[in-house]
Amino acid sequence: MGDLVIREIAGAVTAPAGFTAAGIAAGIKKHGNPDVALIAGDGDCAAAAVFTINKAKAAPVLLSMMNLEASGGRAQAIVANAGCANACTGEQGAADAYEMASLTASLLGCAPEEVLVASTGVIGVNLPMDKVRAGIEQASAARAADGGELASLAIMTTDPFPKARAIACTLADGRTFRVGGIAKGSGMIEPRMATMLAFLTTDVAIEPPVLQRALVQAVDVTFNAITVDGECSTNDCVFALASGASGTAIRESDVDQFVAALVDVAGFLAREIVRGGEGATKLVAITVSGAATEHDAWLAARTIANSPLVKTAIHGGDPNWGRLVAAAGRSGAAFILERTSVSIGGIELFVKGRPHDERSDAAAVVLQATEIEIAVDLGMGTHAATMWTCDFSADYVRINAEYRT
Repeated sequence: MGDLVIREIAGAVTAPAGFTAAGIAAGIKKHGNPDVALIAGDGDCAAAAVFTINKAKAAPVLLSMMNLEASGGRAQAIVANAGCANACTGEQGAADAYEMASLTASLLGCAPEEVLVASTGVIGVNLPMDKVRAGIEQASAARAADGGELASLAIMTTDPFPKARAIACTLADGRTFRVGGIAKGSGMIEPRMATMLAFLTTDVAIEPPVLQRALVQAVDVTFNAITVDGECSTNDCVFALASGASGTAIRESDVDQFVAALVDVAGFLAREIVRGGEGATKLVAITVSGAATEHDAWLAARTIANSPLVKTAIHGGDPNWGRLVAAAGRSGAAFILERTSVSIGGIELFVKGRPHDERSDAAAVVLQATEIEIAVDLGMGTHAATMWTCDFSADYVRINAEYRT
C-alpha cells in the first residue's frame, strides 16, 4: 500500500477518464441554486454502493438497491436531486424515483436499472416532477468532461461549501489511474455506512464484486468514522462507478493500493462534511487507543464523538476531561477507570485515573484552534479507532429549528 503515489488534481468526478457530469438549477430549491446533478459514464461501468442502515429508507435508496442487484453490479449513470428527499412518500415516491431513472436511461441510451438515483432534502414531501423532468433533460444536454465541480454544487442542501476531490495515482509497477469524488452533508450525519450523499468515480478496470469489497473497506474508515449530530439519515448512500477507460486493471495484488486511493478521496470528503457541519466551528479528531477489541475502540470513540456534553464543552473551549471519561465509561467498551488516560492536543489531563487540572489552562488554549485532536487511552488492550466530529453551537439549533419553515 505504501508504494502507491498520489497527486491531487482538478476535476472532481470528471477527472477520471470516461465520465461527463453536469449540475443545473431546476427550481426545486427555494433560492434557485443548482439542484439536479447527473454523472454519466461513456458506457456501462462496474458499480458498487453502500446504503443507509436506517429502516425508514427513502424511495431512491430502495430503487438503487434493486437496480444494482438487477444489473449485476453495472451502471452507466447517477442522477441526483437536492431540495427534496423523496422519503416517506409512499407509492408516488417510488414511482417518481423510477421515473428519474427511466428518463435518465432514455436520454443516455441505457437500461433503467443501469441508473442509480439519489435525493436529499426535506423528508415527507413529494418531488415536483415537472421541475425534475426538465432538470434531468437540461443536465443531460449540459454534460461535460469538466462538469464535476458543477455537480458538487447541485447536491448541496445546508452545506456551507461544496466538497470535491480528485487524485492521480501511480501503482508500484508504474500503471496509472484516477479517482474523483463529490459529497454533500452537513446535518443528520452519523451514517454508519456512508454519508448523506457521496459519489466516487474511477477509470480503473475492475470486477463489480471487487469494487464492492474495496468500497466497503474504504467507507468503514472514512464515511463510517464521522458524526455531526448522531443522526442516521433515510437517504444516505455512497455510489462508485469504474469506467475502465485508463486501461489499468485492478488485480487481487493491487486491491490494497486501490483501497488506499479510495480512502484518500473518501477520507477528505468525510472530514470536509464534518468541517462544514451545521453550525460547526471546529473539526475534532477523537482517537481511542488501548481498547480490548476493535469493536470496543469504535464503540468508545463513537460515544465520545456523539456526546452533546463533549461537543458543547469543545465549542466553549472548556477542557472538561471529565465528560470524555464519563462518555468512555458509559460506552459499553471494557473500561477500568484506573487504567484510563485523556489528553487534548497532546496535553495529558487525566493519567491512569489521576487528574492533572494544573494543565487545564494550556489545554484551553489548544481548544481555541479550529482543528483539535483528543486522545483517550483505555489501557485495556491494543486496538484503536478514530472518529471525526465537530462542536455543537447555537447555530446548529437555529438551522434545524427552521429547516422546514
